[in-house]
Amino acid sequence: MLEWCVGMTTLLIFLIYFAYFFKFDWVKFTIKCVKIIIWYFLKDMRIETKTRQIRSFYASNKHRKVSQLPPVYPNGWFALLESSQIKNGQVKHVSALGENFAVFRTERGVINILDAYCPHLGANMAKGGRVKGDCLECPFHSWTFRGEDGYCENIPYTEKVPHVARVKVWKSCEVNHIIFVWYHSESVEPEWQPQPHTCISNGSWRYQGRNEYLINCHIQDIAENGADPAHLTSVHAKRRANLNVSIHPIENDNRNRHFAVAQNNFGSKEKHKAGLHICHKLILLERFSLMEIDVLAEQIGPSYVELMINTSIGPMYILQTVTPIEPLLQRVTHQIFSPPLLAPYANLIFLGECLMFERDIKIWNYKRYERQPILVREDRAIQAYRHWYSQFYSDHSPTYEMAMKDLQW
Repeated sequence: MLEWCVGMTTLLIFLIYFAYFFKFDWVKFTIKCVKIIIWYFLKDMRIETKTRQIRSFYASNKHRKVSQLPPVYPNGWFALLESSQIKNGQVKHVSALGENFAVFRTERGVINILDAYCPHLGANMAKGGRVKGDCLECPFHSWTFRGEDGYCENIPYTEKVPHVARVKVWKSCEVNHIIFVWYHSESVEPEWQPQPHTCISNGSWRYQGRNEYLINCHIQDIAENGADPAHLTSVHAKRRANLNVSIHPIENDNRNRHFAVAQNNFGSKEKHKAGLHICHKLILLERFSLMEIDVLAEQIGPSYVELMINTSIGPMYILQTVTPIEPLLQRVTHQIFSPPLLAPYANLIFLGECLMFERDIKIWNYKRYERQPILVREDRAIQAYRHWYSQFYSDHSPTYEMAMKDLQW
């Protein structure tokens, strides 16, 4: 009897912990993992270990046909880090979009992003550099650069600082616990900003967890997924269940089914936003309706998506970011926020989201982007979406060939 009580108590404590205190950190194919795998792959082709399948995966991608691609780095805001990943007085190196960034948080908590390489002799200031006040000090010769405008403020072994001593400053913002950088191939100033949500920024909704993936595909393949409802039945339908999905524009006009430009606050149009309304209903044994979920997806720019999930017991947010690490390598993250009392249900929803998303990854990792696909009438949302997405490319947006040359030196 005593053993039974101890067992039940332990189980109850575990369930309470999982429901209210557990935070997901679901990471697959991290940068470090990929580097280790590639290193072993190059070091010894004879290794017969558990990495055999992964080596086969990278070998198949090495020989994958690229075809004619859109530019690989669109213009817009891109996530570099999450707020919790960098503390006051800390600097981190992030390589993305064909650039190397030194992301640092000042002692006052302000985020600045500089080009990582010191203009003096090219040292990477994010590797061993020190944050001093509102400046970043190079580890090589202690040149100090202001985070606000990039000008060199101090050179310890000379009295006169050259006016040309300046490092590039990247426009940045910190919204919804995500650190964004503005990338534009024409050096155009930011035309819009990611929208903050009070329930996230003030902490009234609780952070419930995250996932992170590395995916081998073009950035537009991932973004385009929402405009392709036909894949849901093939990729995501479960056995013994029917998945009924209705899709219509965010304006709730049921007369058409195309991927429409969204309405900001369901009012004035903003061309950098697009929306999709999906109703998920899981039907068991063709009789019992379970887990009715109403999802309002709003894409803001080329790489950021907000999913407002309304369930029968309350709402929650999932924030998705896609950042090109290389021309055909994307880092994708999701973060989930919910009211505190919804934590157990949010955990279940997020677990399901992770598993469903990995089904898409299996397709993306091996597919190629079709520039001129053969579409049927029911696929017209894809064409409409591609037309909308094309606004994020400009004359000097890097092509695949250009970006690959930049990676080789």
